Amino acid sequence: MFGLHIVKREPMPWLKSMLVRAVAIIASLLLSAVVITLLTSTNPLKIYASMINGAFGSELRMWSLAQNVAILLCISLAVTPAFKMRFWNCGAEGQVLVGGLANVSVMMFLGDKLPYPVLVVVMIIASVAAGIIWAVIPAIFKAIWNTNETLFTLMMNYVAIQLVAFFLKYFVKNGSGVLTPMEEYGLPVIGHSYILNIITVAVLTVLVYIYLKRTKQGYEISVVGESENTAKYIGINVKKVIIRTLVVSGAICGIAGLLLVGGTNHTISTTTVDGRGFTAIMVSWLAKFNPVFMIFTSFLIVFLQNGANQVSTDFRLPNAISDIITGIILFFIIGCEFFLQYKIVASKSRKENN
Repeated sequence: MFGLHIVKREPMPWLKSMLVRAVAIIASLLLSAVVITLLTSTNPLKIYASMINGAFGSELRMWSLAQNVAILLCISLAVTPAFKMRFWNCGAEGQVLVGGLANVSVMMFLGDKLPYPVLVVVMIIASVAAGIIWAVIPAIFKAIWNTNETLFTLMMNYVAIQLVAFFLKYFVKNGSGVLTPMEEYGLPVIGHSYILNIITVAVLTVLVYIYLKRTKQGYEISVVGESENTAKYIGINVKKVIIRTLVVSGAICGIAGLLLVGGTNHTISTTTVDGRGFTAIMVSWLAKFNPVFMIFTSFLIVFLQNGANQVSTDFRLPNAISDIITGIILFFIIGCEFFLQYKIVASKSRKENN
């Protein structure tokens, strides 16, 4: 009898791994074309042209693409230190949302009471502090009582959503639940309204890369992620590393909330983050927790999302069709990453060998 088992591959040369990824993307596009033809009888080339048009068809669409890539990348940077430490932080959605809630609260209650430069500083401090608090609560429980961080952080998302819902119901007096944008209290505009967000995230990408790759704290994160027992053996305070790392993650999530609310929307709703906290997990994982690679994975995800929306509009197709295309492409990419790391080998059973 033969058996199959999975073993880890030796690292591939960079050029070969890129070639494998390119083949996977081409294969996903071919399969998507077959599915499109069977389901809609539409020329697949027109579908792909529509996707490109949805991302790059106008100056406004290109700015929107860059902005969405920046926000997704920012949240992905936030979850990466925790994930590299094997702390499964699924609460970025809530951490960004409470950062935005703190920001909009400052705008609403202090906007007309503080000089503008002071107001901006208070907005930054409030957003970062709120993100840190929301991330550190599950970190403390994990460090001291070894609670399940996945469930804890997920539940914190729902609490954050309800906090925003309560805020809107209590403070929006007309009963609509929609807060009027407060553009006059937003972050400074540098040229285009999205440029400050893009520059901020670019700087954060460099800082997170240096933090993870070139600092003692980044090294400790890697060691704890590999083995807590090894970390304890060489004298690393694991509890301290867990809490400190979630402070970093929460702070970056707070900045993402600041950029979304103070820099882009100038208001808030329960859907402001729009699922990016969960999408960021995939972005971080696909990039192997490397901030530089995350730029490309963030771009790919946003391009597919924007393109899929345009396909639905141009061809009056159900959103399910565009979701199928996106799903097929991502499935091939994720599968490709798995087979770059592992291989399936056949082996004879022990009885047959004897």
